[in-house]
Amino acid sequence: MANIKQQAKRNLTNEKKRLQNAAFKSSIKTAIKKFETAVQNNNLEEAKANFNDANKKLDKALAKGLFHKNKVSRMKSHISKLLNTIA
Repeated sequence: MANIKQQAKRNLTNEKKRLQNAAFKSSIKTAIKKFETAVQNNNLEEAKANFNDANKKLDKALAKGLFHKNKVSRMKSHISKLLNTIA
């Protein structure tokens, strides 16, 4: 427990931000899973919509600093390859 008032406040803001980041990372995983299921079902229209959503979320995560640029690039490449298999 923090003895200094300012650090106690900072701990609260850090915890709030940690929860927000965890929720956003979870939404990215969900978006990618939705895309992958659409690809497995050979549903091109749904896959394209989910592909755009996943790409948008990955770019936002990169801008927020949640992921390294190479990880985002790797994930985008992975889903692009999957989209090209059914296109």
